[in-house]
Amino acid sequence: MQAVIRSFVSGGNVVRSSLLQHLRVINPAIQPSVLSTRSESTQPARMEEHGFESTTISDVMNAKGKSADGSWLWCTTDDTVYDAVKSMTQHNVGALVVVKPGEKQSLAGIITERDYLRKIIVQGRSSKSTKVGDIMTEENKLITVTPETKVLRAMQLMTDNRIRHIPVIKDKEGMIGMVSIGDVVRAVVTEHREELNRLNAFIQGGY
Repeated sequence: MQAVIRSFVSGGNVVRSSLLQHLRVINPAIQPSVLSTRSESTQPARMEEHGFESTTISDVMNAKGKSADGSWLWCTTDDTVYDAVKSMTQHNVGALVVVKPGEKQSLAGIITERDYLRKIIVQGRSSKSTKVGDIMTEENKLITVTPETKVLRAMQLMTDNRIRHIPVIKDKEGMIGMVSIGDVVRAVVTEHREELNRLNAFIQGGY
């Protein structure tokens, strides 16, 4: 998974370079103004503005719609691990946000499938008698992002720290949702596809 994700970033640059090289071959006369990143032409600037480098976590959450609000993606520190894992299975997710009892907006940590495997199954503990608070990753150890975080930055954080889920924190509102590595990868793939379409349109005179 790590190698695949890295290939999206490096591969995108290769594809873009190849298409721009194709542009040079088709019309070398426009090379100085079109290919310069500091060109005064408004067309290349508009293409870059909407490139995948500008996509934010907020864009990802908007694309997810209601499933991004975390309304059912949470449990409390007092819940049993069994109940938490059951909830993950029912909703087909790999992690739950953990909050303090009676304080839904107060982030206490996160529990993942990995926590269950490493701290319950491997150690031979009972999921029905172990509390979520005993095995979760605590809030002060969490890697988080904000709605303004760029998608590529979020991807880097997730790959560097070998995590698959990352809470989204907004000032004064606390945690507003959570995104997965799958969400991030889909966003990058979509933006790559759209950028290729824009470059093709530019080459063919669509801009």
